[in-house]
Amino acid sequence: MKTTCCVYIPHQSVSRCRAECEIALLITLEAHSEVSGLSGFRLSLRVEGHFSRRPAMVLSLLLVFLMSSSLCASLPPPAAGPVLRGGAFVVVWNMPTAKCQKRYDVQLDLEDFGIVENPKQHFQGEKMTIFYRDRLGKYPYLSRDGREVNGGIPQLGDLSAHLSLTGSQLSRLLRPSFSGVAVIDWEEWQPLWENNFDTKMKYRMLSKLLVRQERPELSETEVTLLAKQAFEKSARMFMEETLREALRHRPRGLWGFYGFPYCFNKHKRNSDESYTGRCHSGTRRHNEQLSWLWTQSTALFPSIYLPQRLAGSADAALMVRHRLLEALRVASLWRHSNGTGHASPVLPYARLAFTHSLNFLNKTDLEHTLGESAALGAAGVVLWGDLKFAKSEQQCLILKDYVHNVLGPFVRSLRSDTQSCSIQRCHSNGRCVRKHAACGHSLSPAADASSGSDSSKYFHRHFMCQCYAGFTGKDCDEEEEESREEDD
Repeated sequence: MKTTCCVYIPHQSVSRCRAECEIALLITLEAHSEVSGLSGFRLSLRVEGHFSRRPAMVLSLLLVFLMSSSLCASLPPPAAGPVLRGGAFVVVWNMPTAKCQKRYDVQLDLEDFGIVENPKQHFQGEKMTIFYRDRLGKYPYLSRDGREVNGGIPQLGDLSAHLSLTGSQLSRLLRPSFSGVAVIDWEEWQPLWENNFDTKMKYRMLSKLLVRQERPELSETEVTLLAKQAFEKSARMFMEETLREALRHRPRGLWGFYGFPYCFNKHKRNSDESYTGRCHSGTRRHNEQLSWLWTQSTALFPSIYLPQRLAGSADAALMVRHRLLEALRVASLWRHSNGTGHASPVLPYARLAFTHSLNFLNKTDLEHTLGESAALGAAGVVLWGDLKFAKSEQQCLILKDYVHNVLGPFVRSLRSDTQSCSIQRCHSNGRCVRKHAACGHSLSPAADASSGSDSSKYFHRHFMCQCYAGFTGKDCDEEEEESREEDD
C-alpha cells in the first residue's frame, strides 16, 4: 500500500495564505496492507517552500507533524458519487416559487443554469423534499404560546404512533423510486441537553418538572441528572427511528436533519475579539456524542445562512469554512451503517438573500458561501427560501432578474470549474478538495493571476482529490480491488 500525505502549513502566523509563504511537507509512506500505525513504514520526505532563513522552524514543524497521532492514521473514506447526477457539485432549488410561473407567468429558467429543481418548481418532489415539524409524523414540541404539541417533550411523545404515521405519509408523498434530497427540519429542540439554551430552556424545565412529579424526594442535582438522561434518550429515539423508518420506505433517498452538524460559531455583533470562525470549543465533543445520528444519516445539511452584517466581509468565508469543515469531518468519521463505506455527502443549506431579509447576495457573498462549499469538497448546496420570494408579480420579476444576471451565471461558472477540476485533477473519478482549507483558493483558475491559462497546473497546485467509491490513488486513477473483482 502506498499513500501520500500532503500538509500545507502557513509560515509563522500569516493570516492570508499565499503560495510564497507555504511550506509543503510531502510525506510518502509505504507499507504492506497488514501494517498498522507508523511501525514498519519506510519514510521519505521532500520539503518545498521558501524557508531558507528559518530551517530550524521547518524541522520543528516536521517533528510536530510526525509526532501527531493523526498522521495518516485514517485517510478520508471514499466520497459519495455525484448527487442527483449533477456532476462533482450540484445546486438544488428548495424554494416555493411555483407561484411565479403558475400565477404570474414569470419563468425563472433554472435548468438553463444547471440548477436542479422539482418538476414545475414544486416545493416537494422527486428531486428535493423537506419535512417541517407538522409534515412528518407526530413530532413533540412546545408551541410559542406554550401548548404541548404531541406531548410537548420527547419523553411524553408517542413514538409508535409517530413512526406509523411517518410511514404512511412517506408512502403517500414519495414514489418508491425516490432518490432525491430529503430533509427533516426539526428545530424546536436539540437532542443534547446542554444545547437547549435560550428559548429552548423550556424543554429542560418541563423535563425536570416531570421528574419532580414522579420523584419528589430527589435533590435538584439528582432531578437534573435524571431529566437529562430521559430527555436525551427519548430525543435520540425520535430522531434515530425516524431516519430508520424513512430509509426503510425510501432507501435511495439522501436523508438527514437540517442544520446538523452544528458548529456554534455565530458571528457576534459587538465582539471586540478578532473573529476566527472556529467552532465553539465543545463542538467536537458534542458531535461525537451524536455519532448515532451520523451513522443513520445518508446526507448532512449544515446551515450556512449569512446575516446582513457579513455582506462582503471575509468573516463570512471564515464562518462558512469552519461549519463545512466540521460537517466534512463528521461525514468522514461516521459513515452510514448501510455498508457502502463512502462518506455521506455534505450539502449545506444556503439562502439567496441574507437572513430575515430579501436582500440578495452579490457575487462576493456567493463566493463566500457556494464557492467555499465547492472548494472544500461539499457535494453541493441546497438553496432555500420562503414564500416571500414569490409573494407578488413584482417580487417574482426581481427574483428572475437576480437569477438570470447574478446567481445563474455564478452557478454555471462554479459548476463548470468544479467539473473541470474533477476531470483534470481526479480523472472524473473524484471531487476536488482544497489542499489547505485556510488558503482560500477558489475553484476558478481565472481568480489566480499567476496561473495564467494553465488550469491543470492551478488545480494540481492547490487541490487534492477525494475519490468516489470504487476508485483510489492520489489522482483517483486506480480502481479499488473490490470494484475490479465485482466487474470480473
